[in-house]
Amino acid sequence: MSPTEATAPRQHAYTGPAQPQLPEPSYAERVRTLVSLASVATLSTLSRKHPGTPFGSLMPYALDSEGRPLFLISNMAMHTQNLREDARASLFVGEAADGDPLGAARATLVGRAEPVPESEVTSVREQYLARHESSRYWVDFADFSFFRLQVVDVYYVGGFGVMGWVTADEYQQAMPDPLASAASGIITHMNADHVPAMILLARKHAGLEATEATMTSVDRLGFYLRLKIAEGMKGARINYLREVATAQETREVLVEMVRLAKAGA
Repeated sequence: MSPTEATAPRQHAYTGPAQPQLPEPSYAERVRTLVSLASVATLSTLSRKHPGTPFGSLMPYALDSEGRPLFLISNMAMHTQNLREDARASLFVGEAADGDPLGAARATLVGRAEPVPESEVTSVREQYLARHESSRYWVDFADFSFFRLQVVDVYYVGGFGVMGWVTADEYQQAMPDPLASAASGIITHMNADHVPAMILLARKHAGLEATEATMTSVDRLGFYLRLKIAEGMKGARINYLREVATAQETREVLVEMVRLAKAGA
């Protein structure tokens, strides 16, 4: 799937005024990025005590190379007992949000949570401990074992009006955004020190005259701004001049864009 696609046939239609479609990461890439940044989510299993009823549990997880969630769970836990009865499960992963939680990204990974085969336990053990070092104290207890969620479908919500299904194949083939670990630092720096530059870029690239600007997200292809304009608050996406992969490359392209905007290019 190309970066400009976002699983269009399976997403909710946008019903507002027509907008130019700027290239941005696909929904699959956004989900892979989201689940790579988090390490604790909500696992829903089917209750043994109340058949057919979802049972939610707080669940630390790691990821294998294909993005499949890995769990280290005790045989005594209710969710483990549920899974041994019925392997169907879903994992809800949410983005930490400072403002309205409904504006934050989240995803539900649907599938079957099954025991990891003995032949794969050693590699899975290392993948899990790399994410959860403190688990080393109980990882080898006899009543603990590894389970892996075999993803069959994914539902993504990127905020208000941004939502759609991602197939298992799309999810597996996608990669986390290369700026994922640096994004929060870039956003904090821009919002603290470069508001006038973002206002300038909004005027140049989005045609919006803003008095305030806040960067809300950043990825390898561009970034989103929340702008205060005469009519109220408005969001805008601005793409870089070229794709970036590091914080340093992001800084360089933003400096270049501001320079060009000031020169009227």
